[in-house]
Amino acid sequence: MNGIFRPLGLSPSKLRQDRILDEARHTADPVHLMRVFGIAAETAMKYIATAHPERTSKLPR
Repeated sequence: MNGIFRPLGLSPSKLRQDRILDEARHTADPVHLMRVFGIAAETAMKYIATAHPERTSKLPR
């Protein structure tokens, strides 16, 4: 599979990350991402925050 994407400068892991981020842009539902991609809740929330920065709180730490 690497041979297919290598001429394009893509790796399977980068392609997967892109697919997850694209799905996060279409839905802000972390449970959906967890079910479809088999990722952890924390990972799903990171993708949601990246895809929808306007929806994350800006509380000081």
